[in-house]
Amino acid sequence: MLSVDVVKALASERRLQILGWLKEPQVHFPAQVDGDLVKDGVCALFIAQKLGVSQPTAGEHLQILARAGLVRAKRIKRWTFYKRDEKRIASVKRAFQTAW
Repeated sequence: MLSVDVVKALASERRLQILGWLKEPQVHFPAQVDGDLVKDGVCALFIAQKLGVSQPTAGEHLQILARAGLVRAKRIKRWTFYKRDEKRIASVKRAFQTAW
């Protein structure tokens, strides 16, 4: 069954953009000083810059995605990095297919 958190997370074009970018982080984001783009995820600062929004606004989008389990957050030093949770995304895709 699909949770309200998942439906809410996927109801935003901005959040769908973030998920798309995080699918291929090396294509969409510059190299980072701390954290590997693929292994650790993308720094929230880079996501905010790419969205063209403030860090708090990007943070809200990322928290919604994290609450839905679609991304995982990882702290490195004072930064938070976000990475897609591919197992959870596959589960959500299956849930959508069976729900309809």
